[in-house]
Amino acid sequence: MLIRSTLVMVSLVLMAGLASAESARDLSKAREALSKQDNDADTERALEEVFEAAEKNYSLLKQGGMSLNYNFDYSYFGDQRIELVIEPNLVDGRPQGSGVVKNANVSPVASHTFTNSITFDYGLLNNLTLSGRLPLIAKFDTGEDLTAYSIGDLTGTTRWQPFEYVPGKMSSTFFGSARLKTGDSPYEIDLNKNLSTGSGTYGLSGGVSVSKVLDPVVLFGSGTFGYNFPLTDLNQVRGSAILREVHPGSNLSFSMGFAYSLSYDVSLSASFQGSFNDKTRFVLQDGANTRTSTAGSQMTGIMNFALGVRVSPKTIANINVGYGVTELAPDFILGLSLPIDIEGVKPN
Repeated sequence: MLIRSTLVMVSLVLMAGLASAESARDLSKAREALSKQDNDADTERALEEVFEAAEKNYSLLKQGGMSLNYNFDYSYFGDQRIELVIEPNLVDGRPQGSGVVKNANVSPVASHTFTNSITFDYGLLNNLTLSGRLPLIAKFDTGEDLTAYSIGDLTGTTRWQPFEYVPGKMSSTFFGSARLKTGDSPYEIDLNKNLSTGSGTYGLSGGVSVSKVLDPVVLFGSGTFGYNFPLTDLNQVRGSAILREVHPGSNLSFSMGFAYSLSYDVSLSASFQGSFNDKTRFVLQDGANTRTSTAGSQMTGIMNFALGVRVSPKTIANINVGYGVTELAPDFILGLSLPIDIEGVKPN
């Protein structure tokens, strides 16, 4: 018996901004930069390729085939913000020694991100599939009392399977992605009044996903390298300085896990996804002086659990929940994926 069901893993909207004057905003930007991005390892895609391989020589779409999928993703970041009022000790009108804390207030802050995305796939060849993704994003920040509704970064992906799928053998698929900075850039908005919905940079990425069916279990893994292009000619106010250039670091990500088919209609999976982001360099102009600030490299990890349920002979609904295992990862993740029936618009 070959596994016939597909599973989903969240596709977090990613936005890479790591350079703010305030430490609270720095932490928020770091989290966004290290969260799962569109070009990171995709558990849903790796599993889908394996589960569909039982019906054709290649696990990608057939030549001329089309598919449309809807994804809803929600991520939550929670934190505590400490506000201190310190009164200095004055001697002859001048501060001397340590001050006295007059007031200390600890208030919870949270960031909520809702992403609705549509992904279209087209089979150029039996072993070559092109896809595009359009995300629509809503963000809420309770600490700054800010909201944002806008488009995210558009991405295009090419997936190539060099060898036919052979049952019982390991399957591999190579992929490459390009990201456009169509969302609201964190390096161009007013940080005191707006929230970003995009990474702010153009990017290229590539990698490989592998999987193997050990009926009724599927083992899978994926690795991705991403390069982010530098930005120049910026004019963003950051405290007393002006941000002029951003040189984002490259990133590495990987995913690994397994799926288990309970029946023809129900399947479960567990996976881990990790990302490493290299240091980012910022060039700021403070009056007549130019200085460089660097945000150090960071790593994040996310655990995910998914349930796939067949709701009709041709439709499988996927639901996943996850949580971050590192400080900069999302505290909570929820995702839903549904295929959209486009049989009526396909050519005969």
